[in-house]
Amino acid sequence: MCMAATYRTRDSYFGRNLDLEYSYDETVTVTPRNYVFRFREMPDMTSHEAMIGMAYVVDGYPLYYDATNESGLSMAGLNFPGNADYKPHADGKDNVTPFEFIPWVLGQCATVDDARKLLERINLVRIDFSEKLPLSPLHWIIADRDGAITVECVKEGLKVYDNPVGVLTNNPPFDYHMTNLNNYMGVSPHPAENRFSDRLDLKEYSRGMGGMGIPGDLSSASRFVKAAFTKMNSLSGDSESESISQFFHILGSVAQQRGCAEVAEGKYEITVYSSCCNVDRGIYYYTTYENSQVSGVDMHREDLDGDSVVSYPLIKGQNINMQN
Repeated sequence: MCMAATYRTRDSYFGRNLDLEYSYDETVTVTPRNYVFRFREMPDMTSHEAMIGMAYVVDGYPLYYDATNESGLSMAGLNFPGNADYKPHADGKDNVTPFEFIPWVLGQCATVDDARKLLERINLVRIDFSEKLPLSPLHWIIADRDGAITVECVKEGLKVYDNPVGVLTNNPPFDYHMTNLNNYMGVSPHPAENRFSDRLDLKEYSRGMGGMGIPGDLSSASRFVKAAFTKMNSLSGDSESESISQFFHILGSVAQQRGCAEVAEGKYEITVYSSCCNVDRGIYYYTTYENSQVSGVDMHREDLDGDSVVSYPLIKGQNINMQN
C-alpha cells in the first residue's frame, strides 16, 4: 500500500510513502535532458525535460516510482491490484508500457493540462519490462503547482479524474474514495459541538474530539480519508524547513509500522521510504524506515545537459545526534 500527496506553502511540494514488505535497490535518480529513453513501441526520446525521483535502475534504465521534472510537473505510481487492466496494442494510439509512463509524461509535459492532452492519445500496453520484472498493477497521480489528476487504466478503458484533494492511496478506484469522503463531512479540526441533543448536557472531555470518526486503520480507503483530512487542514510556515517538516508529518499520519500489516506469514508491510520534492527548486528529500533523518538531492547540482542517469543510494542507517 502507498500514499502520495501534494502540499503548498510559499513553494509547492509533492511526495509519497512507498509501503511494501520488500525493497529493491531503489535510488534517488536524476535523468538529464539528453539521456535517451528507448520505448518498446514508440520512437526514442532523445531530448526531454530533466527529472528527479526515486527509481530502480536496471541496466542504466530508470524505472521510476515517482518523479518531478524541471518544470515542476510530478507523477507517482501506486499499487492498484485487481483493478489495473492494461491493454493490447492499439493502432493510432501512443502505445506506452506502464513502466515507461512516468518518463513519457514528464519528458514531454510541463503542466497537468499538457498531460491531459497527452493522455487523449495514450494506450497503456501490456508489455513486461523483462521476464524477471513483470508489470506492476498501478494507478497514477499527476500534479503541478495548481492541481492534480488521477489516471486509472481499468477494464472499461483509461479514466482521468480531477483530484481536488491532491491525495492518492490504493484500491478501490478513485471515484469511490471521493464518494467515501462524504461520510466524513462532519469531522473538524475545531472543538466538538453538542449536536446530539439539546436536552443533554454533553461536553468535550479531550482535545481533538472534533475529529472523532476519522478512521485509524491501515486499509487504503481509511488511509485516504486520514491523509486527506490531515493534508487539507495542515498549517505550517513558509520556510523550507517548516514546509518539508510539515509534509513529512502528513506522510507520517498514514505510515506503516512493521508488525501491524501482515501480508504473508512472517512478512509485514512497512513504509520503505517517504519522499518530499520541492517542485519549484528540484530538491528531492527523503527518509527511510530505519533512518528518520531527512536527506536531500538537488537536481540542479547535476549536469542536466548530460546523457547518463545519476543515482544516489539511499542512506538507510539511523543517524542519531547525541547531545551529551
